Amino acid sequence: MSRLEELQAAVVGLGYWGPNIARNLASLPGVRLRWLCDADRGRLERWAPLYPQARVSERLEELLADPQLDLVCLATPVGSHASLCRAVLEAGKHCFVEKPLASSTEEAQALAELAEVRGLTLMVGHLLLYHPAVLKLKELIADGTLGDLFYLYSNRLNLGQLRRDENALWSLGAHDVSVILHLLEEEPERCIAHGEAYLQPGVEDVVFCYLRFPSGVAAHLHLSWLDPHKERRLTAVGSKRMATFDDMALEGKLTIYDKGFDQDVRSWGEYLARSGERVSPALPAAEPLRLECEHLVECVREGRRPRSDGRSAVAVVRVLERLQRSLRGRA
Repeated sequence: MSRLEELQAAVVGLGYWGPNIARNLASLPGVRLRWLCDADRGRLERWAPLYPQARVSERLEELLADPQLDLVCLATPVGSHASLCRAVLEAGKHCFVEKPLASSTEEAQALAELAEVRGLTLMVGHLLLYHPAVLKLKELIADGTLGDLFYLYSNRLNLGQLRRDENALWSLGAHDVSVILHLLEEEPERCIAHGEAYLQPGVEDVVFCYLRFPSGVAAHLHLSWLDPHKERRLTAVGSKRMATFDDMALEGKLTIYDKGFDQDVRSWGEYLARSGERVSPALPAAEPLRLECEHLVECVREGRRPRSDGRSAVAVVRVLERLQRSLRGRA
C-alpha cells in the first residue's frame, strides 16, 4: 500500500469497545471508516448515523468481499476471535483483534503464522502497551533507574462486570500478563493460579496468580470483579527505587519512590532503610487507544511489526493457558 493512499478500515463488533475504536479510526488523517458490522441490527442503527460515510452490514462476509477494504478491526466476544481473525487474514486483509488473540496457544500460534506467511499486519489490542506510563516504566527498568528488578505485583479489581464466557483470569489477567511480559521481555518458568467461583459455577470471580521468571523476578496478580474497590495498579520493586503505575489516578499515574535498603559501609552485611523523595514524571496527555490506533495505521502503511504483534500475543495466551491449567489443578 502506498503511504499516500487512504486506508480503508472496518470495525466489526459494536458492543462495549468497538464504538471507541470506530471513533478513533474515523478521526485519524488518511483513514476512512468504510464499514461498520454487527450481527445486532439495533447496534448498527445506533452507531451508523455518526459515520454516514460508512456502509453497514450484519455479515462479515460482505465486508471481506470488498476489494477496497484494507483493514478489519475485530471487537467481538473472545470466543469468536480466532475464527473471525482467520477469515479476515484468509481474505487478504490486515487484522486488528481485541485481546486475547485466541482461547488457546495452538489457535494463536496458527494465526500469527498465517499473518506472516500472507505478509499481513496482525495486531492485538493489548492496550496498556501503548499507555505512556507503561512505556515510561519500561524505560525506567531498562536504564537501571530502579536498579535490579526484584518483583512486580498488580491489582485489577472492581465490582462487575460479570461474564459467563470467560473468568476473571482471561477477562482481566490478559491486561497485566501482557504488561509484565512486555516489561521483562521473558516468559515465566513457573505459573501458579488459585481462584474461586462464588457467583457462577465454574467461572472464577477472583483469581490469584504467581509467576516466576528465569531472571529471578517474581510477579503476583490479584484479579477480581467481586471487590469493593476499583483498582488498576501495578507496582515494580527494584534494588534502588520502586515505581507504581496507577491507572485510576487522575494525575500522576506513574510515581517513582526513592525507597529501599542501602548497605551500611561501616558494617559488613548491615542494611539501612532509605525513604527519599517521591516523583511523578510528566507524561503525554494522550488517550492510549488513540496511540494504539495511530500505531496500527503506521504499521499497516509501512509494513512494520506492531508492538503487540502476533508473536507477543501468542506468549500472552500461552501464559494464560498455563495459569488456567494451574487453576484447574492440572499444572
